[in-house]
Amino acid sequence: MKTFLLSVTPMIPSGPNLPEALRFFTEQLGFSTLWQTDAMAGIQRDSIAFNLVHNNIRAWAENASFSIAVSDLDSLYAEYSGVPATIGRLEVKPWGRREFHMILPSGVCLQFYQQEPQPQ
Repeated sequence: MKTFLLSVTPMIPSGPNLPEALRFFTEQLGFSTLWQTDAMAGIQRDSIAFNLVHNNIRAWAENASFSIAVSDLDSLYAEYSGVPATIGRLEVKPWGRREFHMILPSGVCLQFYQQEPQPQ
């Protein structure tokens, strides 16, 4: 029998303060906490889930990036415009995809792009 890979849950460095990172994701980005320990927390918003992992190594966070497809990029950009993070411009990139990025306080980069409907 063939085994199928079903999903992936990235482990994101939280920085030195996991509770602070968890508050940022829940209060600023609209995620919900699924579970939490002293060193990790599972979070989710819609179909996207992450595990936040306590991590003091800034270089790991600054070299972590995640590309996230969304259904309404303009709405999300407006929602996140006041978030205390570094937010890039909403623009069409040279590779033709419309997107924006956000650098989290931990240094992790989240890139958001419009998911186009699949042709039927």
